Amino acid sequence: MDEETENVTHVPNLLHFHAMEPDDYNTPATVPIIIDNGCTTYRFGFSNASAPYTIPNIYSRYRERKHNLQIALFGDNVEVESGAKTQSKTAWEGDILINFDAMENALDYAFCKLGLNTDSVLHPVVISERLCTPMYSRSVLSELLFEGYNVPRAAFAIDALMSFYHNTPNQPKRDGVVVSFNSASTSIIPVLNGKGILANAKRMPWGANQASEYLLKLVQMKYPYFPTRVTSQQSAWMLRTFCEVSPNYVQTLRELSTPEGMRVHDRIVQFPFVAPEEKTQEELARQAERKREAGRRLQEMAIAKRKEKMETLASDLAEALALKERMKSGEVVGDALDAELERLNYDDVTHLNNALKNMQQAMKRARKKEGEMDEEEELSENSLREKRKQKLMKANSDARKIQKAQRMEEKRLKEEEALREQGERDRDLTAWSNKIRSQHETIMQRMQMRKRQRAALLDRKSAASQSRMKNVASLAVDIPGPRKRRKGNEEDTFGADDEDWQIYRKINTGAPDESEEEDLVRLAALEKQLLEHDPTFSMSQTYASLSTARSKLLEAFRPAYAEEDVRGHARIHLNVERYRCVETWFSPGIAGCESAGLGEVLQFVLSRFKSEQRLRMAKNVFLTGAPAQFPGLSTRIHAAVQEVLEPGAEIDVRVAKDPALDAWYGMARFSETDEFAQIGITRALYDEHGPQRVIRWWGSNWV
Repeated sequence: MDEETENVTHVPNLLHFHAMEPDDYNTPATVPIIIDNGCTTYRFGFSNASAPYTIPNIYSRYRERKHNLQIALFGDNVEVESGAKTQSKTAWEGDILINFDAMENALDYAFCKLGLNTDSVLHPVVISERLCTPMYSRSVLSELLFEGYNVPRAAFAIDALMSFYHNTPNQPKRDGVVVSFNSASTSIIPVLNGKGILANAKRMPWGANQASEYLLKLVQMKYPYFPTRVTSQQSAWMLRTFCEVSPNYVQTLRELSTPEGMRVHDRIVQFPFVAPEEKTQEELARQAERKREAGRRLQEMAIAKRKEKMETLASDLAEALALKERMKSGEVVGDALDAELERLNYDDVTHLNNALKNMQQAMKRARKKEGEMDEEEELSENSLREKRKQKLMKANSDARKIQKAQRMEEKRLKEEEALREQGERDRDLTAWSNKIRSQHETIMQRMQMRKRQRAALLDRKSAASQSRMKNVASLAVDIPGPRKRRKGNEEDTFGADDEDWQIYRKINTGAPDESEEEDLVRLAALEKQLLEHDPTFSMSQTYASLSTARSKLLEAFRPAYAEEDVRGHARIHLNVERYRCVETWFSPGIAGCESAGLGEVLQFVLSRFKSEQRLRMAKNVFLTGAPAQFPGLSTRIHAAVQEVLEPGAEIDVRVAKDPALDAWYGMARFSETDEFAQIGITRALYDEHGPQRVIRWWGSNWV
C-alpha cells in the first residue's frame, strides 16, 4: 500500500475565477498592447509588463433568470453558471479564427482588464496568428481593431516565429527549424538567415486538444462506470502531468505486456469522493428492530390474506357443490342450468366439474397446511424443535440412500469410460491425444464466448443486451386464458415444462451457470488426462495457467477494488495511456487521423533543402508550445532528424525557456525595436488600402 500511495496524485481544483477588477491605468500611449490569441489560452498585457495575464479563451453570453439580465462571461468565469457553460463558445474553429463575436468579447475583456478608460484604444496592438491564417480572418480582425477600437497601429505575427525570436537574442541571421505545438495543430517552419521559409513549412492536423480528447475517450472506455464525470479540463491536466514520449514506443509496449512492467509505469489519479457515514451501534440496533417489525407486519398480512383466500375458496366451493346437487336432483336443467352456469362464470358442465375438482384439492391442501400450523402452535418449543429434527433426520437418511446409489452408478460408468479410454490410447496415442485436445479447445472457446456475452451485456446498444430486453418484454406480455375464468381460480402452468426455465438463463446471464460449472469440471478432467498421458502437454497450456497470466495483466492494467472501497473506485490508473496519447503526434493513425507523423513531416521538410542548409538548421531544432514540455520529446525529435543527416552530423534539439509564454515575450521584445514601427499597419494605411492591406516581413504569414 505504501508503494501504491507514492504514485497517487490527487486531482487539483482546476477552476480559478478571476474577478473583473480593472488595473490602474497610467501606461504611456506609446507602449504596445501584446495579445497572444491562442485557441485554448488567451494571454495579454502591456509590452513592459513582467508577465502577461493568462485566462482560458472561452466566452459565453446568457440570460440570468433571477433579474432577467443579459450577462457576458469570459474565461474561467464561464464555469460559475451552468447555463452559461452550456452556451459557451470560442473564437476558433480548429486553427481558424472564425467567431468574431467571441473575439470582440475577448478584446473587450483585455482592454477593460488593462484599465483603458479612453474612448478609443490609444496603444499599438500586436496580435499573434497561426501559420497559414486565411486572409478573411486577418481582414475581419483588422476591421474590428480599426473600426471598433480605433487603434493607431496593428501588427500580426506568427506565434512560433516570435517564440523562436525570443529564444535566439542577438542573432539576426539565425537558422533553424521551429516545431510549434499548438492546441489544434502542429507546425514545422524552416528558418534560414532569420527568415521563415513558409513555402516549405508544413502543418499537421493534430494538437493538444485532440490528444486530450483522445485520452478522455480512452479513460471512458477503460472506466465505463466511473462514479464521477471526468471533464475535458481534467483530461488536459492528466495529459500535461502524466504523459510522456517514449524513445522507443514498440519497446515500451513490450515492457507493458508484463504485469511487473505495467505496475512500474502505472500512475494513480485520485478523484474526489464522499466517504460513507459509519452508523453507531444504537442506529444499527434501531435499524434491526425496524426490520424485525416490518417482518412481523408482513407475516400478519400474509396470514390475513391466506384466511381471506380460504373464505373465498370455501364460498365458491359451497356454491359449486350446491349447483351440483341441484343438477343431480333435476332441479335445474336446460336454460335454467345455462343461466346458473353463466352466473357462476362457468362455460359448461365440464368446466364446472374441473373447477370443482381443483377447488376441493386446493381446500384440502389449505386445511392441511392450516392444521400443521395449528399443530405447531399447540406444541411447545422443545417438542416443535424435536419434531422438526426428526423430519430432517428422515429426509437426510433418504437422501443418503439415493446419493449412495447414484455414486455406485457413477463409479461403474467411470470405470467403463476409463477402460474404453485405455483401449483407445493403446491402439493410437496420437489420435486419442488429438481428440482430447480438440475437446479441450472447444470447451475453452465456449467459456470465452460466455465471457464475451457477459461483457456485451454491459453495453445497452449491443445485440446481446437488445436480445435480453426482448426476452424481458416477452415475459410481460399477458397470455390470454379461457374466455370466462373466475378470479382467483387461474391456474399457472409455468414451470410444468423444463423448457420454461431456460428463459431465466437468457435473462440472468450474470448469475452462475450450471453449464459453466460442468465445463470447468470437464476441462479439469481432460487436462488431468493430457498431463498424465500426453508428454507434449504442459502446465502452461492448462486453462488455469492461461487465465491466470491474462488475469494478472488485466489486474495490473485496471486493478479491482473491493465493493466497499469508495476511495479505490474513485481512482484512475494510467499506464498504457501515458505513452499512447502522445505517440499520436508521431503516429496519428493510432487515433484515426489520416496524416503523416511528426517525424516523417520533419524529415520531409529538411529533405527540401541542400545538404549544407540541412546541417545548419539541424544545429538549432527549436520546440515551442505547451506540449513541447513532454518528457522524452527532444530525444524522439533528435532521432527523427538524425535519419536525414549524414552520420556524425551535429544536432541540437532545444525547448523554449517557457514554451507556453515565449510567444508573448517574443512579441513584447520585438515591439520595442525600431523594426516594429516599419511593419505595423497604421490607421492611414488602413483607410487608404482597406482591411486586406498586408506588410511583408520575416515574422508574418506573407514573406
